[in-house]
Amino acid sequence: MAFIKNFLRFIIICTILGTFAVVILYFYVKPELPSVAVLKDVQLQTPMQVFTKDGQLINQFGEKKRIPVTIDQIPQDFLNAILATEDNRFYDHPGIDPIGIVRSAIVLITTGEKKQGASTITMQTARNFFLTREKAYMRKIKEIFIALHIESLMTKDEILALYLNKIELGHRAFGVGAAAQVYYGKDLEQLNLPQLAMIAGLPKAPSSLNPISNPTRAKHRRNVVLSRMLVEGYISQAQFDDASKAPITAKKHGAEIEFSSPYISEMIRADMVARFGLDGAYNNGYKVYATITAKNQAAAQKALMDNIHNYDHRHGFRGVNIYLWNSETDTAWQRNEILSYLESVNEIGYLKAAVVEQIDEQNAYAVLKNGNSITIPWDGLKWARPYISHSRQGKPPETTSDILYPGAFVWLQQNQDGQYKLSQMPDVSSAIVSINPQTGAIESLVGGYSFELSQYNRATQAKRQVGSNIKPFLYSAAIEHGYSLGSIINDAPINSWNSAQRIAWRPENSPPNYDGPIRMRRALAQSKNVVAVRLLRGIGARETVDHLLKFGFSPEDIKPHEALSLGAASLTPLEVARGMATFANGGHLIEPYFIDRIEDAEGNIVYKSQPLVVCNQCSAEEVRDSFHYAPRVISEQNAFLIADAMNTAIYGEPGWVGTGWRAKDLKRNDLSGKTGTTNDIVDTWFSGFNSQVITTVWVGFDDAGKRLGRVSYNNNLSRNQFAGGESGARTAQPAWLDYMREALRGMPSAPIEQPEGLVSVRIDRKSGLLTKKTDNSSRFEYFIKGTAPTQYTQQEVPNLFDPYTTTTDSGKTTEELF
Repeated sequence: MAFIKNFLRFIIICTILGTFAVVILYFYVKPELPSVAVLKDVQLQTPMQVFTKDGQLINQFGEKKRIPVTIDQIPQDFLNAILATEDNRFYDHPGIDPIGIVRSAIVLITTGEKKQGASTITMQTARNFFLTREKAYMRKIKEIFIALHIESLMTKDEILALYLNKIELGHRAFGVGAAAQVYYGKDLEQLNLPQLAMIAGLPKAPSSLNPISNPTRAKHRRNVVLSRMLVEGYISQAQFDDASKAPITAKKHGAEIEFSSPYISEMIRADMVARFGLDGAYNNGYKVYATITAKNQAAAQKALMDNIHNYDHRHGFRGVNIYLWNSETDTAWQRNEILSYLESVNEIGYLKAAVVEQIDEQNAYAVLKNGNSITIPWDGLKWARPYISHSRQGKPPETTSDILYPGAFVWLQQNQDGQYKLSQMPDVSSAIVSINPQTGAIESLVGGYSFELSQYNRATQAKRQVGSNIKPFLYSAAIEHGYSLGSIINDAPINSWNSAQRIAWRPENSPPNYDGPIRMRRALAQSKNVVAVRLLRGIGARETVDHLLKFGFSPEDIKPHEALSLGAASLTPLEVARGMATFANGGHLIEPYFIDRIEDAEGNIVYKSQPLVVCNQCSAEEVRDSFHYAPRVISEQNAFLIADAMNTAIYGEPGWVGTGWRAKDLKRNDLSGKTGTTNDIVDTWFSGFNSQVITTVWVGFDDAGKRLGRVSYNNNLSRNQFAGGESGARTAQPAWLDYMREALRGMPSAPIEQPEGLVSVRIDRKSGLLTKKTDNSSRFEYFIKGTAPTQYTQQEVPNLFDPYTTTTDSGKTTEELF
């Protein structure tokens, strides 16, 4: 009995001392213990995702790849695999596993090494959030206390879900949702048993046991997981046998991008970093919805790339840059050598990398990067006449050997019929931007051929000379200063002597045709350069600049000199489109924007765009005093008259066509447009719109001094063929047409509505005076009330060619105009 009493006394004393030691230890480490209450409102580091307005993922930004999932979204097989491998008594213990602790202690006593940590899933969660992976006794003690706190605050399912969303699983994948995407390119519920077991085995050593870095070790670890599931009764022997023999199917996958649009997504990334900082933007799980739609953006990207390739092919084949072997002196490479080389090549845009293995008289036989053997028929080769210079091309080829030989590394395009065509990496650049003129929402934006080749966004960053795209703004200034679309301006050569510089300035029309006195409407539609110069002189350079600045242009870009009338100002495509939108919306200056809304990780809207919208029915005071309306910068009558004159640039008049006549191919009557070509054909433009969409296209070289040049006709090309110089109509407008054909599909006619304050009278198309004739020599013209002509052509009309006596209906003599 004495022994029993002493033993019980010893047990009680040890229990008291142990309890006392635990209490002392708790209070000793308590100041270092974090508050686990934050786990109830945990913010997982989730990457930012960027979507189109209609919900397609276009990019993802963040250091850590994470796709949060709820416990209900996780397959039961995966939960069983994790529990069997990491903590099979998870739902039975209070956060610490006494059996596991005893087992770990025995290992430590018998081996002297800390081989088993006895960490439960709750303890691992505590370590993942608050501690390090250091194998130290104090860390383990803290881990235990934090685990007990966690168990008191959260349910088992909440703890398990938090653990599975937080845990690192290799290749920057954090959480099981991201791991499924990274290794298999699928959602977690789409994985089979071997794949689920593979991911369940990663927590032990994600960097060395993952199937990409070490497939052999990963397969062994997967089978360990499967064997644990078999022992615990989660799977049958037959399931184990099938799953353990399954091959490794994992490979590296990126984010599940549904539609790539890198230029606009980079604009959004920069904006989000400015709003929330780098860490906040990248790790707080924001979902950003752009203003672009997938339909319009895809159309813009295709239109730009097709147009660039069409230009490139018109100017000839620049030749093969790389031959892997000399077909006359070297032994041809083996297929495995060719594929090894192609594996290192990064394919860009439409272009597919290939190596030519054989040729015959009018065919080439090549192997693609994927190992497929293909034929390049003569129809895909015959376009490739030699490029000599930007304005010279060689003779069309007659046989394949005129173009290339075996061993050639080449770029190919695949046509819609599946046939391959020889191509080349484009040298020319382009940009396209499309805006809703009523709100400023960017409908589509492409800053270049390939973001991989150049992240320079030409739509927003490239200030290039705008050429005749400046003329609508200049003509608007003329309307503001008393001119009308019926005003007569002399389309005749100008020869101005500068006595200070002792040189003569002789601006010319392009082409150098002159029609004598013509109406302003026709001069704008046919882009008459000398008329633009005379208008600027009539208005005054300073007054012209003051008017142009109303369209949102920077004073640094608009200078008061006569070359301004010919488009010497340098603007970005976005700036041009924004200015042109003023004519499309009745005279208001909209503010372009590209983010529609921002949601946080829980789906709450943290930002919603509130654009300055157009209100033509509002009074001037309402527009001026409201924070919701875009400011009016020109009168509604002025905007309508310029848009209507630009409509004539497309549809023309009897006897002549405007420079934008190709837009008639769209078979609509609601379009207005303007071409633009600079001196020496360095920059080409086309801007066109109706009341619902304005689109601007620029084409040129990044080297601002390089000319787009001229071409001779190539019978071997089918699309966009012509002979002569490149221009806004020939070079930029085709991309505009291809894009607008899709953007306008299904859109009802949306013309610019005629405002009040205008009158329409029939005038003589030659003199601009009133007429009673109803044949093709006349037309109805719009005038602001009080500016319409009062004389008829039957009355005596002064000699219109006399610059010193002729008077226009603006009240100014042509001497003043010239």
